[in-house]
Amino acid sequence: MTVFNSGHIISPLGGYMAYRPKDTQERILHRLKISKGHLEKVIKMIEEDEYCIDVLHQSQAVQAALKETDGAVLENHLRTCVADSIKSGDQEKAFQEIMDVFKKKN
Repeated sequence: MTVFNSGHIISPLGGYMAYRPKDTQERILHRLKISKGHLEKVIKMIEEDEYCIDVLHQSQAVQAALKETDGAVLENHLRTCVADSIKSGDQEKAFQEIMDVFKKKN
Protein backbone atom coordinates (compact mmCIF):
# COMPACT_ATOMS: atom_id res chain seq x y z
CA MET A 1 0.00 0.00 0.00
CA THR A 2 1.08 3.55 -0.69
CA VAL A 3 0.24 6.36 1.72
CA PHE A 4 -0.29 9.83 0.32
CA ASN A 5 -0.10 13.15 2.15
CA SER A 6 -3.86 13.46 1.90
CA GLY A 7 -4.20 10.69 4.47
CA HIS A 8 -5.63 8.21 2.00
CA ILE A 9 -4.09 4.89 1.13
CA ILE A 10 -4.16 3.30 -2.30
CA SER A 11 -4.71 -0.43 -1.99
CA PRO A 12 -2.85 -2.89 -4.21
CA LEU A 13 -6.09 -3.19 -6.21
CA GLY A 14 -6.11 0.55 -6.91
CA GLY A 15 -9.06 1.57 -4.71
CA TYR A 16 -8.87 4.14 -1.95
CA MET A 17 -9.12 3.19 1.69
CA ALA A 18 -9.47 5.71 4.49
CA TYR A 19 -6.45 6.29 6.66
CA ARG A 20 -7.01 5.68 10.34
CA PRO A 21 -4.40 6.38 12.99
CA LYS A 22 -3.54 3.18 14.86
CA ASP A 23 -5.23 4.30 18.08
CA THR A 24 -8.44 5.16 16.21
CA GLN A 25 -8.46 1.84 14.42
CA GLU A 26 -7.89 0.01 17.70
CA ARG A 27 -10.73 1.96 19.32
CA ILE A 28 -13.10 1.08 16.47
CA LEU A 29 -12.11 -2.58 16.54
CA HIS A 30 -12.56 -2.65 20.33
CA ARG A 31 -16.10 -1.25 19.99
CA LEU A 32 -16.92 -3.82 17.29
CA LYS A 33 -15.67 -6.67 19.47
CA ILE A 34 -17.86 -5.42 22.31
CA SER A 35 -20.82 -5.38 19.89
CA LYS A 36 -19.99 -8.89 18.77
CA GLY A 37 -19.87 -10.11 22.36
CA HIS A 38 -23.26 -8.58 23.13
CA LEU A 39 -24.73 -10.08 19.96
CA GLU A 40 -23.36 -13.52 20.77
CA LYS A 41 -25.03 -13.18 24.19
CA VAL A 42 -28.37 -12.31 22.53
CA ILE A 43 -28.12 -15.38 20.30
CA LYS A 44 -27.34 -17.60 23.28
CA MET A 45 -30.24 -16.10 25.24
CA ILE A 46 -32.66 -16.84 22.39
CA GLU A 47 -31.34 -20.39 22.04
CA GLU A 48 -31.82 -20.90 25.79
CA ASP A 49 -35.33 -19.36 25.70
CA GLU A 50 -34.49 -16.67 28.24
CA TYR A 51 -36.88 -14.01 29.43
CA CYS A 52 -37.86 -11.61 26.63
CA ILE A 53 -37.15 -8.42 28.56
CA ASP A 54 -33.64 -9.64 29.37
CA VAL A 55 -33.09 -10.37 25.67
CA LEU A 56 -34.30 -6.87 24.79
CA HIS A 57 -31.89 -5.30 27.28
CA GLN A 58 -29.01 -7.24 25.77
CA SER A 59 -30.14 -6.28 22.24
CA GLN A 60 -30.15 -2.65 23.29
CA ALA A 61 -26.55 -3.08 24.46
CA VAL A 62 -25.65 -4.33 20.95
CA GLN A 63 -27.28 -1.30 19.38
CA ALA A 64 -25.60 1.13 21.79
CA ALA A 65 -22.17 -0.40 21.11
CA LEU A 66 -22.74 -0.14 17.34
CA LYS A 67 -23.79 3.50 17.70
CA GLU A 68 -20.55 4.21 19.54
CA THR A 69 -18.67 2.48 16.72
CA ASP A 70 -20.48 4.62 14.15
CA GLY A 71 -19.54 7.73 16.11
CA ALA A 72 -15.87 6.76 16.14
CA VAL A 73 -15.87 6.03 12.39
CA LEU A 74 -17.70 9.30 11.64
CA GLU A 75 -15.29 11.28 13.81
CA ASN A 76 -12.34 9.76 11.98
CA HIS A 77 -13.95 10.52 8.61
CA LEU A 78 -14.57 14.14 9.56
CA ARG A 79 -11.03 14.62 10.85
CA THR A 80 -9.37 13.00 7.83
CA CYS A 81 -11.37 12.61 4.64
CA VAL A 82 -13.69 15.59 5.10
CA ALA A 83 -10.86 17.85 6.23
CA ASP A 84 -8.88 16.83 3.13
CA SER A 85 -11.88 17.48 0.87
CA ILE A 86 -12.36 20.95 2.32
CA LYS A 87 -8.67 21.75 1.94
CA SER A 88 -8.79 20.65 -1.70
CA GLY A 89 -11.90 22.75 -2.36
CA ASP A 90 -14.29 19.81 -2.74
CA GLN A 91 -16.45 20.54 0.30
CA GLU A 92 -19.70 19.88 -1.58
CA LYS A 93 -18.77 16.22 -2.10
CA ALA A 94 -17.88 15.83 1.57
CA PHE A 95 -21.11 17.51 2.62
CA GLN A 96 -23.19 15.30 0.33
CA GLU A 97 -21.55 12.10 1.59
CA ILE A 98 -22.36 12.97 5.18
CA MET A 99 -25.93 13.93 4.31
CA ASP A 100 -26.40 10.64 2.44
CA VAL A 101 -25.28 8.69 5.52
CA PHE A 102 -27.81 10.45 7.69
CA LYS A 103 -30.60 10.03 5.12
CA LYS A 104 -30.00 6.26 5.10
CA LYS A 105 -30.11 6.19 8.87
CA ASN A 106 -33.75 7.27 9.04
